[in-house]
Parts: sequence; structure tokens; C-alpha cells
Amino acid sequence: MLITNGKIVIWGDNPEIIEGKTLHLQDGLIESIGDAGMLKTAYPQEEILDAGGQLVMAGNICAHTHFYGAFSRGMAIPGEPPADFSAILSSLWWKLDKALDDEGVRYSALVCLVDAIKYGTTTLFDHHASPNYIDGSLDIIADAVRQAGLRASLCYEVTDRDGEERALSGIRENARFIDKVARGMENQLIRAHFGLHASLTVSAETLERCQAANTHRAGFHVHAAEGFVDQEDSLRKYGQRVIERFYQQGILGEKSILVHGVHANERELDLLAETKTWLSHQPRSNMNNAVGVAPVLDMLSRGVKVVLGNDGFSNAMWEEWKAAYFIQKDHGHDPRLMNGYDVMKIAVENNSKLATQTYNGLRVGKIEPGAAADLILVDYHPITPLTAGNLPWHILFGFREGMVTSTIVAGKLLMRDRKLLWSDEAEIAAKAREAALRTWKKIQ
Repeated sequence: MLITNGKIVIWGDNPEIIEGKTLHLQDGLIESIGDAGMLKTAYPQEEILDAGGQLVMAGNICAHTHFYGAFSRGMAIPGEPPADFSAILSSLWWKLDKALDDEGVRYSALVCLVDAIKYGTTTLFDHHASPNYIDGSLDIIADAVRQAGLRASLCYEVTDRDGEERALSGIRENARFIDKVARGMENQLIRAHFGLHASLTVSAETLERCQAANTHRAGFHVHAAEGFVDQEDSLRKYGQRVIERFYQQGILGEKSILVHGVHANERELDLLAETKTWLSHQPRSNMNNAVGVAPVLDMLSRGVKVVLGNDGFSNAMWEEWKAAYFIQKDHGHDPRLMNGYDVMKIAVENNSKLATQTYNGLRVGKIEPGAAADLILVDYHPITPLTAGNLPWHILFGFREGMVTSTIVAGKLLMRDRKLLWSDEAEIAAKAREAALRTWKKIQ
């Protein structure tokens, strides 16, 4: 494919917006950026996608999400409204995940994948739980990802909260799926992490079992210090704070993703930096759960590799940019906090590095020769001058969810002119509503 007539956004140390050039995509990669006439002459049979003056950008990346969380939208929580984070877990999430069956797993994933395509998110790191449907659950999600054509790293959430047998089943599901990916039996767009819920629901014995089962040494994907209850539980049971405990248990490391870190202290942040562990930030979720404001600026200053996720909120990642930008200013009562470049470093640069590592060095989230051809067209018409230098602030104050018109992953068009090319969105939504209703009835 040749993408012509676009304004190509190049992030990095020397950002620029290139006009008058054409992108050549071949075999799922960006082959070159060059002169339109020369490329058309050299490749006369290539399909031409006219960007019509739109921005051509690398697809967004979501470093932590829960596809199954889609079925919580609009759901009434039985009983009294949850008053704290522990109550939210027990009255909402731990009832929702138990109610999922195979169709619930499939369609909650599919609607999130449709959402991602529409809003320009091309790579996602999912964290799944379905205690009454564990075996093969990751295969169902992988099948949905293949159907959608996106990139995703999948894992199953190991926890002791549903008993030993289900904890063992979760361990087996992670190990089986990681082995399947490692042996090349999965689509090349799919990767795997080893999922854990959180310190407060995972015993020392279960962590040891996970380590023993993780023979391929995949990175762990685990919530950490999201609510202070997690720290209280760890201190009471183990005499250590959560991230210190994970460090002692060998969970930290350059492939592992810890999620939230809202209540991490300076020592814990230093451990994350020393071990090169990724820390995923989800500001909208933190606000919704009222767990506090993550010390993101302190994390960055200490060298923590902070990335940006959404924790199951919509896959419109620019909305997460805005939340990350505004919450630090409001919390610190200082408008100078959280520069737009800080957000860009997290959401673009660091997310790209995480995805690149996960895909074995394939450059994901970049526009340059040899990088993955994961691209979006953005129909943005600025009312003030737009430059590479001020683009982060245009995104924060000007970009909207519906501005993505086309989405490409591995050189394949998944959406063109806002129309899905691989499935009927209305049909997926209708089947999702049926599955969601069955799920809700089980909870009620």
C-alpha cells in the first residue's frame, strides 16, 4: 500500500510533521518514506490510500486494560453503593468476572476491540479473569483478536480468592497459553504475559507456583498498590510493602508490568527503576475508584518506566492523556505540573518501548522504515498553527475520539472512512447485549 497526501507525524528526539511525502507499506512493515511520484512508478500495482490532508500517526498503545470490563457499562451494582475500593472489588468486579461464560468472554473482548479500532488504539495489553470459565479462555480472546486484526498481549489473572483449584487452573492457563505463543502456534500479532491479580489475593505459595510454571520466563502483569488496602494487607501478612514483596518474590523485572502503584513509596519506586520494571498508569480508573493520585512525576524523576493504560475504560487513549495531564495539576495545586511532553513521553515513547520489547524488537508505535505498519489517519483541522513542538497540546486540547477515520495494523486496513472492514459492528453489539444481559442476570 502507498499512503499519499498525508501529514506524517514523527515522534522521538527530533519530532517533525512531514508533508509532501508518501509512505510505502510492504509485508506488514513500513518499507520507506519517499517521493510520491517515484514510489508510484516503482510500485505501480500497489493500492493507494489517499489521506486527504489528514494526519498520519502511529497507532496508539494501551499498556493495561480489561476487555471483560466492557460488560460493567450501565450495570446496576446489587445492594448498597460501594463505599471504598475493597467494596468495589467485592460487589462489582468479583461478581462480574464469576458470571462470565464463553460467550461473555468472546463478546466483551470483541466490543472492546471494535472500540479500539474506532479510536485508533492498535496494540493492547489485556488482563483477563473469568473464574467459572478459565480453561481455554485466553484462546477465545486470542480468536477475537485475530478476527479484529489488532495486536494484543494476553494473560489470565491468577488469584487465591476463589480457592486453590481455581488458582491452579489460572496458573495452568497462563503457562499453556505462553507456551503456545512461544512455540509459534499463535498469530504473530498475539503475545502473552503471566497474569496475577494483586498482592492481597495472591499467597506466597501461589507466587512460588507461578514462578515454577513460568518456564518461558514471560513478564508478569499484576496490579500493585492500587488501593491502600493492598499495602495494609501486605504489611500485616508479610511485614513488607507490596512492591518490596514482589521484589523479594522475583516478580519485578524488565519484562514485567506492574499496574497503578498509587500508594508506592520512594523505596518501592527505586526498586521499580533498579529492576527496569514497567509501571502502568490509569488516571481515569484511579479517579473513578477514588484510590488516590499516582505519584507519576516522582516516578519519572526516579527513572521508573511509566506507561499508560486505561484499566478497561474506553480505548480512546487521548482521553487518558487528558486525565493524566489534568489530575497532576489539580492534585498538586500547581498548573506547572505535568508538562505535555511528560504525557507524550509516557503515552508515546514509553508505550512504544514496551510494545517493541513485547514483539521481540519489532518497532511498534513508530513511523520509520522497518517499523510495524500500525497507523491511523486523524481528521484534525487545527484552528491555530500546528507544529511538531506543540502537537502534544493540540492532542490535549483539540483531539476528539471520533477524529480517527482509518486504522491499519501490520499493513492491513481494519477501518476505512470510519467503516469497519472485517465485521458488522451492529451485529457484534447486538450479540454483546445478549451476552451481557445473561451475565447481569447471573449477578442479580
